[in-house]
Amino acid sequence: MKGVKSVVALLLLVAGGQVAAQARELPDFTQLVEHQGPAVVNISTKQAVQRSALPQIPGVDDEELREFFRRFMPRRPPVEPGPRSETRSLGSGFIISEDGYILTNAHVIESADEIDVRFTDKRELKARVIGSDKRTDVALIKVDAKGLSFVKFGDPARLKVGEWVVAIGAPFGFENTVTAGIVSAKGRSLPEENLVPFIQTDVAINPGNSGGPLFNMRGEVVGINSQIYSRTGGFMGLSFAIPIDVALDVQKQLRAKGRVSRGRIGVAIQEVTKDLATSFGLEEPRGALVNSVEKGSPASRSGIESTDIILSFNGKPVESSVDLPRIVGATPPGSKVPLEVWRKGALVRLTITVGELKEERVAGAEAPPEAKPPEVTANRLGIVVSELSVDQSRELGLKHGLVVTDVRPEARVEVQRGDVLLMLAHAGKQTQLESVKQLNTLLNGLAKDAVITLQVRRGGATAFVTVAGFEDRG
Repeated sequence: MKGVKSVVALLLLVAGGQVAAQARELPDFTQLVEHQGPAVVNISTKQAVQRSALPQIPGVDDEELREFFRRFMPRRPPVEPGPRSETRSLGSGFIISEDGYILTNAHVIESADEIDVRFTDKRELKARVIGSDKRTDVALIKVDAKGLSFVKFGDPARLKVGEWVVAIGAPFGFENTVTAGIVSAKGRSLPEENLVPFIQTDVAINPGNSGGPLFNMRGEVVGINSQIYSRTGGFMGLSFAIPIDVALDVQKQLRAKGRVSRGRIGVAIQEVTKDLATSFGLEEPRGALVNSVEKGSPASRSGIESTDIILSFNGKPVESSVDLPRIVGATPPGSKVPLEVWRKGALVRLTITVGELKEERVAGAEAPPEAKPPEVTANRLGIVVSELSVDQSRELGLKHGLVVTDVRPEARVEVQRGDVLLMLAHAGKQTQLESVKQLNTLLNGLAKDAVITLQVRRGGATAFVTVAGFEDRG
């Protein structure tokens, strides 16, 4: 019996040790919040609006409605003027210097007539806008004060997926609310947000958290909480933060000149898929495939060509097409930098002088008028093509290409009538398409498991489409 008691005692001791070990592994945020909390502020804005501009919903006040429509609904056309009223919106921010500079989101202070900043010691001060950048959703504001607590910055590049992070903000106006979670992913691209490699977390973020800091466990700010993915307008486990290095670069320019200058090179690009890589003779899918080059652009002057795959820019690798706009955008206009491209199965090194950003074009899809298909046999792709006429060549500004005149139900390639096929790539070799006979000869010489890429012009844009396999279909 004594032996049994000893065994039980030993088991309890071991179990207790495991529980204690697990407890020690759980993070403790108390010191972080105590030291960094005073540097986090609540931001409220006031704006005079027409009453009739917002629909009235029983039980929902103008402030909540304004926040919802501003963040989750498309812009509406102006309405007839009505009685003017004052609306408020809430957000968060954090102090980055002892003399009162504060970072927040651009959407928090957008169109504000008045900005009030509330501190943890209950003081309230008016703030003025130093500058705002909608493309990154970063804004810099300032209050007249000295000796303020301010945050320290971390390196987002050192963040690891699965690492604990903490947000402090004012969700729904509840001041200095602390929420925690882990880093879910890094380098996320969101629609129409190709200049920011977002940090994705599962930290609870709600309206009012916008503009607040995201801390690592060392108490360093690594991001600005900016967006959520939601079907309801509330938290659903997907939150996105702007990396602090991106925000600091923006605020530096805003403080110096009130605006942000970004580089541009004048290309339209697309992602390099596995099939595209195979067609262009690239060992693995990486880089940014150039669809077209703007005439007179920095890219054109540097010698970049359509069908080039940009592998590095200014010494930084381009692993995915989404990397290129970020790297180019962060390069000061006027800089002369090196880049590497994959061209016709070989690495080519070029030098480019970066211009200043205007909207990058993307491969579009403006469909031209349909052409009546001739009654001829389709080729191995399941489509019918014809050579460009003199008028078509003049109108399109093309010296070569084949016009798609019919797309059969068994077609293997995603094209439509009116598209122009410019080039065929296979096993690292690229061939300009100039005649129907030439294309048919190329297609008929392909193995059943061949992978090819076609450069297709549609309207004013070009894109690359792949075809994998030519096994006969029954």
